[in-house]
Amino acid sequence: MALAAGYAERVNKLAIVKKLSAQFDALKFFLKILWEIKAIDTNKYGQLSQKLEAIGKMIGGWLASLKKETLPM
Repeated sequence: MALAAGYAERVNKLAIVKKLSAQFDALKFFLKILWEIKAIDTNKYGQLSQKLEAIGKMIGGWLASLKKETLPM
């Protein structure tokens, strides 16, 4: 999805990045479920969470930038 957004035309980019953000939120949710049912250990969960946090900030910044560009003036 991120690759598709990177190559999408500007008019389609916002919708694709919104979908990417939703899918990423689902990934974080299911990772937390895995940790809660003890399918992954706390150390591995912590390592993955840190990386996902950084990726989430990048996606959030991308989304904010696209929203700002598409606002009517």
